[in-house]
Amino acid sequence: MDTLLKPLQELSEKFRSLDGVGKKSAVRMAFSVLNMTEDEAASFAQAILDAKTKICLCKRCQSISVSELCSICASDTRDHSVICVVEDAQSVMALEKVKEYNGVYHVLNGVISPMKGIGPEKLKIKELLERINNEDIQEVIVATNPTVEGEATAMYVSRLLKPFDIKVTRIANGLPVGADLEYADAVTLYRAIQGRREI
Repeated sequence: MDTLLKPLQELSEKFRSLDGVGKKSAVRMAFSVLNMTEDEAASFAQAILDAKTKICLCKRCQSISVSELCSICASDTRDHSVICVVEDAQSVMALEKVKEYNGVYHVLNGVISPMKGIGPEKLKIKELLERINNEDIQEVIVATNPTVEGEATAMYVSRLLKPFDIKVTRIANGLPVGADLEYADAVTLYRAIQGRREI
């Protein structure tokens, strides 16, 4: 069979529209759904609808939540004087897995990318500035990804925060554990040297 049946092709195209899903993976997922029972397929569809309708943005940090405030912002055990600025909710989840950071977050929900038509006004930067004006913030850690867009966004945010009397830091970047120096690019090696610390 050279071509997929129309309903299967449409389902495959829906999966293909998701970030990071290639054509073969999309077809494989579509067949997985086809192999589900009707109840399983209904449950799967309901989970998608529930995620879309029940998840909102936390009014303080702009991360995802099922209530007005996310569990991190609502916690009285977190250090609310330190804000870690990240690109997206996935970054919050990644940092939380480490279990070493006890401050709160601010999610920009993207990065500045002129090529994609995303300027600072499309990010949650205004909300960050409001928090700094209204809360007792001592430090802002900028933890955007070390991409061209992430670096540009970090520079933009740090410049905006200069007039405030707070400490602004950037996460260190460098070599991952198990990496060989000979295979690292110059930018990674430069950041590894710059981010060195005493042992």
